[in-house]
Amino acid sequence: MAGMLRCLLYLVAAVCLLPEVTLTQHLAGQPVDSASMGGGLQEPEAPEVMFELLWVGLEMDITGQLHIQDEELASTRPGRRLGLLLQQFVPRDLEGAEQRLQQLQDLREGPPLSPWDFQQLLLTGLSCIYRLHAASEAEERGRWVHVFTLLTQEVLWDLCKGFCPQGQPPSLGPWASTLDPVP
Repeated sequence: MAGMLRCLLYLVAAVCLLPEVTLTQHLAGQPVDSASMGGGLQEPEAPEVMFELLWVGLEMDITGQLHIQDEELASTRPGRRLGLLLQQFVPRDLEGAEQRLQQLQDLREGPPLSPWDFQQLLLTGLSCIYRLHAASEAEERGRWVHVFTLLTQEVLWDLCKGFCPQGQPPSLGPWASTLDPVP
C-alpha cells in the first residue's frame, strides 16, 4: 500500500511539475464545455494551480464520476476545466481503463506522447487509485492494481523515450514483480 501511495504521489507530481501536460488555455468570456475545449493544446495551466486542485483531493460519486472536493476551487476556471477532463476523458470503469491502456501501449514505439495523451495517461492512473480504493472484491482490486501498474510503466516508457537503452524498459523496482514481462 505504501508503494502505491508513493506512485500516486509521483503521478500527481508529474501532473503538477510538467506544465506541458495540462489543458488548453480557456479564452475569457467563453463557458467551459466540450466545445470550448477544442482538439488542440494552447498554453498549459500553471503547475501550481493543477497542484492545488489535485492536492485538495478528488471524490467519487455513486456513478463513478470523479469531482474536486473543494467546491470553491472546483468553481474556478481551472477547476471547471479539470472537472470536464475527469468527466469526459477519464475512463469510469475497468474496461475503459484497460482500453485506454491498450491504446497507449500501441503508441509505445512511436515518438513521445503528445501533452494531451500524457495528461490523459496521468489522470487515468490517478483515477485507478480512487477506483481501487472503492472496489470491494479482491479480484476487482487486483485488476485495478494491475492496470495502475501498467499505466505507471507507460509513464516511465514515455518519459524514457530517447534516454533509455533501446528496447530496455524502465524499471519499476519492487513493483516489477507484479507485472508480467513487458514485450
